[in-house]
Amino acid sequence: MAAFRGPRVWLWRWRRNPLRRRVDAVEGWAVLATWALIVLTGVLVGLASTHSVEQGLARERAEWRPVTALVVEDAPGTAGSEKVWAKVRWSAADGTRHTGQARVDSGSTAGTSATVWTDPQGRLVTEPATESEARLRAALVGALAGASAATVPYVGWRLLRGRLERRRMEEWDEAWERFDPMWGRNTR
Repeated sequence: MAAFRGPRVWLWRWRRNPLRRRVDAVEGWAVLATWALIVLTGVLVGLASTHSVEQGLARERAEWRPVTALVVEDAPGTAGSEKVWAKVRWSAADGTRHTGQARVDSGSTAGTSATVWTDPQGRLVTEPATESEARLRAALVGALAGASAATVPYVGWRLLRGRLERRRMEEWDEAWERFDPMWGRNTR
């Protein structure tokens, strides 16, 4: 199909041309505005998401604390293999006693100590991400959020382009209706 189009002319939508319709100029400006919006939206949303995730993970590192807990019942498995879930008991910073499920060394017997992480309310949480893990996680979330947000202007452009294409075809139909009767005339 490209062989029938002829040579590519740069910025043709903005050049003076008797064949250029208003729809072509509108489409040219819409392409320019859409790409600007895609870049701007993607970058701003990506940076905001990255900053938000970094703040949340930094807050977790600052607030979550390791606590020594005691295994309440024997953990399944043999000693020295992987971590398994077991029931543990610990005391919160305010002195209240809590029990819950945590990952401990397999084969741990009742009364064995294990380190668990708790939030300021004394609830069990996972170990917080290190600074490098937090930066990577924030960068990945920011990139995904930015790319997702950038699709909104793109989808809007595709919808507008479909409408402009329909309008262009309507103008072609109108032009053919005006000039088609002339093709059948004899020019002798």
